[in-house]
Amino acid sequence: MDTKNIGLAVTGSFCTFQKLLPQVEKLKQKYKNIRPIFSYAVSSTDTRFYKAKDFWNDMVKITGNIPIASIVDAEPIGPQKLLDLLIIAPCTGNTLAKLCNGVTDTPVLMAAKAHLRNDSPVLIALSTNDGLSANAKNIGELIARKNIYFAPFAQDNYINKKFSLVADFDLLVDAAEAALQGKQLQPVLKGV
Repeated sequence: MDTKNIGLAVTGSFCTFQKLLPQVEKLKQKYKNIRPIFSYAVSSTDTRFYKAKDFWNDMVKITGNIPIASIVDAEPIGPQKLLDLLIIAPCTGNTLAKLCNGVTDTPVLMAAKAHLRNDSPVLIALSTNDGLSANAKNIGELIARKNIYFAPFAQDNYINKKFSLVADFDLLVDAAEAALQGKQLQPVLKGV
């Protein structure tokens, strides 16, 4: 088992949680320490997809770690060099835009800021309804930035949601391995 420390920052694309959890189990099989980090929405919002408490408990059960759920608790990630890789999965368009523009108002964004200050990799697994509209420019800017990598993504429903993009969560472990080596898993844009 690899001894690298992996941060798993989860934002509020609640409809992808069922795709995410099996990948968290695979990450845990490969990496000894998976540290969950929750946005405020993930920590507190009950949806038709998941109750906040149930998701919290499932993540603790899989990772063996209690999620970081405050900006104060996320800040030491940088100065203490707690992580080798930070994965933001799913990464909403809101989080993506804030990350691109240097906004740090959630535990996930503080974790990213703190981790990037160490010149360390961040892997983004998109799940956004505006990836091919308002957030297209942010994807373009982030994909060109040092230490930012993307899990391969595609349109998830080009007929009914023509601007929506979602990562291929089945490639999350492979994308993590590539990011740890300073490489972008290819192809980053998947066909339909």
